[in-house]
Amino acid sequence: MGRAHRSIPGLMAFLAIALAAGLAAWGLMKQGIGNAVEDKRVRKFGATYMTMNNPFYEIIDNEIRSIVEARGDMLITRDPALDVSKQIEQVKEMIDRKVDGLFINPVDWKMISPALKEAYEAGIPIIVVDSDVFDSELVNCTVVSDNYEAGVQCAEHLLKHHEKGNILVLTHSAAKSGFDRIEGFKDTIKGHEEFVILGEEDCLGQLELAMPVTERLLKEYPKTDVIMCLNDLAAMGTMAALKDAGLERSITVYGVDGSPDGKSMVEAGFMEATAAQFPRRIGREAAEALYQILNGEPVEATIRIKTELIDKENLGVYGSDGWQ
Repeated sequence: MGRAHRSIPGLMAFLAIALAAGLAAWGLMKQGIGNAVEDKRVRKFGATYMTMNNPFYEIIDNEIRSIVEARGDMLITRDPALDVSKQIEQVKEMIDRKVDGLFINPVDWKMISPALKEAYEAGIPIIVVDSDVFDSELVNCTVVSDNYEAGVQCAEHLLKHHEKGNILVLTHSAAKSGFDRIEGFKDTIKGHEEFVILGEEDCLGQLELAMPVTERLLKEYPKTDVIMCLNDLAAMGTMAALKDAGLERSITVYGVDGSPDGKSMVEAGFMEATAAQFPRRIGREAAEALYQILNGEPVEATIRIKTELIDKENLGVYGSDGWQ
């Protein structure tokens, strides 16, 4: 009995030490849980493309989304339908929602500047995809195809396979990507006097606009035998107009994208060639660049992805049933 009484102080000391250790362990565990919750916070990203009426942008968006959602984060996508005012409002919406990053494909490479400035001042990392912006200092990274080279590739193919050409050009001047493609084409044929640009008109890169534009230009320039289109959608509209006029086998058509429809037209002999872009890679590079920025890692100011000209000779390498 006496021994039991003498062991009480020791037991109390043991219990005090154990309690203190338990509380310390709980504190560490609680801190760890808090850190884990913080580390696993769902990040919100915004994306706005000039139009979702183009499968090219769907591919880019899907690629970005797959990477974002694989990391447990979320992507909010908006479609301004080629309306720069609407796109500016969408960027402001993203700022109000305090997104952690913004992907943007500008409707107008100059007029989007005020919205970019607001996002920049709000501290939101910005990744531009597919088409440059005028005020590049406001964005963290631009991921684009080598659009100038795409135009060069079409022109070089024309010069190699044809002795002369009366050319129409379908453009999209508000998009830097479209502007660069046409500049590359023009610069390459410059000095070749047997190749003459008869007319040029904007079609916003849209099938439903390219068709009436082509019809109107063909009436004005009936000697046309080559049409250079800034993208495959415009080329589809052009070929629809040519088919209606019975000229689908008489006029050479070039496009840019390497879309499944474009490659099918090359395969069928209705389209001469298309300078292929790689939208899956553009999407991957854009998503990875944003995560690098958020992790404090350096990224290149511009990631330029080469295009590849696809004609009948190398179509088998790429196939015509999907995007490359």
